[in-house]
Amino acid sequence: MGEKFVTVIVPCLNEEQHIGKCLESIIANDYPKDRVEVLVVDGLSKDSTREIVEKYQIQNTRYKIQLLDNPRVITPAAMNVGIKNAKGDIIIKMDAHSVYAKDYISKCVQHLEESGSDNVGGVLESVAPANTLMAKAIVICLSHVFGAGGSYFRTGAAEPMEVDTVAFGCYRREVFEKIGMFDERMEKIEDLDFNVRLRKAGGKIMLFPDIKALYYPSSDNLKDFFVHNVTDGIWTTYPLKFGFVSGSLRHYIPLIFVLTLPVSIWPYMILSLFFSLKIAIIEGDNKLVFAMPLVFAARHIGYGLGSLFGIAKLVV
Repeated sequence: MGEKFVTVIVPCLNEEQHIGKCLESIIANDYPKDRVEVLVVDGLSKDSTREIVEKYQIQNTRYKIQLLDNPRVITPAAMNVGIKNAKGDIIIKMDAHSVYAKDYISKCVQHLEESGSDNVGGVLESVAPANTLMAKAIVICLSHVFGAGGSYFRTGAAEPMEVDTVAFGCYRREVFEKIGMFDERMEKIEDLDFNVRLRKAGGKIMLFPDIKALYYPSSDNLKDFFVHNVTDGIWTTYPLKFGFVSGSLRHYIPLIFVLTLPVSIWPYMILSLFFSLKIAIIEGDNKLVFAMPLVFAARHIGYGLGSLFGIAKLVV
């Protein structure tokens, strides 16, 4: 029968800045075009996202591009809409904020088949969405071990490895028949929640460094980055309400840091300055010595405070 049929699901909301580049990169992929469908699941965007997608539908008749509605707006609901409409043997989630390598789909399918895994993913290279010092510092933070911890899909890996989660999963269709769909209560951590359930059911998740994508963070300034991390922190602890516990300690380290600030602040500052100086030397930009500590603090303190807010929401 040849290559497996693949369904690509792209959840999106008000992505007029990125959806075009995302779809261009998917269309340019080297996987046989008659063996791929692209389902763009839109949360009823208010900008020109839908018009852009419709333009690509008309201009690329060789590619099966569909625009589906996601009235609930949130990403796990978008994935469930996509899965219910998918015809593929293999289902790949692709983020609208990203641009994908030409062999992204074929590498995903190859590694999924050859490794016997239930879910595979690759490495994201974060790209600054603006040409500013803070945007550059945020991108570095998200790809650095001090900022991203053990998130290998952000920091990179030298060789294939088994992991607890990946950024944009490539799944066998039967996985959803086995463990169910995405939990729509897990508004911001749908991937992590699904992959925790997958591993508990005996599933295998692998990261392959030759699966590559460029990722454009939504934050390009310190305020937005801080708020984003507060939100991420809330969704680390608030899901305890639904019985969800992350199996990885890295998600709770910022909470521990914030709770122990009087003791941990000085060792933290030393580490932050050490990594900031090292980054500035490697990047050849002295201004990063001053920018990186601010960005690291926004990452860690924001995430830790968010985790506290999440616990407060549980109590209230």
